[in-house]
Amino acid sequence: MAANLRQVAERAGVSVRTVSNVVSGFALVAPETRERVQRALDELGYRPNAAARHLRGGRSGLIALVIPEIASPYFGELAGHLADEAEKRGWTMLVQQTGGDPRRERELLDGVHGQAVDGLVMSPWALSPADLRRRPDAAPLVLLGEQDADGLLDHVVIDNVAAARQLTGHLIATGRTKIAAIGPQPHLTNGTAAQRLAGYRQALSEAGLPADPALEVPVAHLHRSDGAAAMRELLSAGTAVDAVFCFSDQLALGALHAAAGHGLRVPADLAVAGFDDIEDGRFATPALTTVAPDKVAIARAALDCLAARLTAGGGPAPARHVVAHQLEVRASTG
Repeated sequence: MAANLRQVAERAGVSVRTVSNVVSGFALVAPETRERVQRALDELGYRPNAAARHLRGGRSGLIALVIPEIASPYFGELAGHLADEAEKRGWTMLVQQTGGDPRRERELLDGVHGQAVDGLVMSPWALSPADLRRRPDAAPLVLLGEQDADGLLDHVVIDNVAAARQLTGHLIATGRTKIAAIGPQPHLTNGTAAQRLAGYRQALSEAGLPADPALEVPVAHLHRSDGAAAMRELLSAGTAVDAVFCFSDQLALGALHAAAGHGLRVPADLAVAGFDDIEDGRFATPALTTVAPDKVAIARAALDCLAARLTAGGGPAPARHVVAHQLEVRASTG
């Protein structure tokens, strides 16, 4: 016979209500208590009765994740961490992709067709703050990335400006003075590339290096092919460059490929750095220097926000949660 809440509570030495709070994803449970309860849940093989929970609380136990690209290594890794965190809370996560298309983003923002989801985690690329505020769906929404809703929704981010400034500063500290930036995306409104460009320019200014428009190469997407094309464009133009800051690791991997095809040695002739700390970058030759966002912390913060909205009658006022990052220096910058 399947274990019930009372049996789990006895095993963990807590109240039935505490076990219920852990199972339902209630955020305000002490970490050590949550760990003890989760251990008891695992040991007893407890499985929540989703149908009964839905009848009692009017919830489906489903949440949705809306991201631009499932095939993106960064979003793929992040989705995996979010799925792990959802499972800890007894939730099932549906994943949808938008391709950054405004129509698709708006459609999913209005509700996941055919599914009654309790909450939504979304990384918008095309919608404006006004679009995000106008959604008719009453389910809680947590935003990932740089686009927000003027402070009216929970929002989980990293400090892209500080991270880009730190990475560019590292390149300058290695003696590089002609540092290109591959990755501006003026056609998007989400702000990610704009913030990374701002951090890059700040680091140059602080070092007394002029910003050169010829060294700022825009891209349509953050893919390997875009990075390779941008690198070839720089080299074909004869632009003097001794380092490249790419706004994603995929761009950096493409730049590495193009540099090798041009006969350049990395990092002796050209230092290359990326952003995101995807697994492919750690196994590139040479291994890629990058900014590593704490993806586990991003996932946990997003679902903590969702849990607070679902269990506290709307919870506290929406907040902007800034998650840590760190610089991972590897062989591609020497």
